[in-house]
Amino acid sequence: MQSQNPNYEQTIREKLKGQHFMHLIGFDLTEIREGHIEGWLTLEEKHRQQFGFVHGGVISTLCDIVAGFAAYSLVPPDCGVVTGELKISYFKPGLGERLHVVGRVLKAGRRIHFCEAEVYAHTGDKRDFIAKATTTMVVVKPTTP
Repeated sequence: MQSQNPNYEQTIREKLKGQHFMHLIGFDLTEIREGHIEGWLTLEEKHRQQFGFVHGGVISTLCDIVAGFAAYSLVPPDCGVVTGELKISYFKPGLGERLHVVGRVLKAGRRIHFCEAEVYAHTGDKRDFIAKATTTMVVVKPTTP
């Protein structure tokens, strides 16, 4: 896959400065490539629900972020993306010290990108595959009144 924006990495890094929600939850994007994004979240009490499991809303948010940025890395500079659909399958309760989230574009189109995200819980050297999402990202252009 080839980006239609030669400055996609710089553009994404600039957008990250304004992603207050990502900073609030402590999520850090660590790898930015064309059609592929990875990030890590060190888990804190605020991310957990009953029995110490990671809250499903945290997992779905992280999936949306990495899939969205993976799709965004491929669009022209005058376009953006919005989530058209997000489906998540939870395989195991999220227990661990950190989450590793990987997002990738499976098929890029002119108006729609089909993406997926995978979530892994890490404790020391142990890694568990805990969730997978499929997403449809819709390419959008700003409208002028």
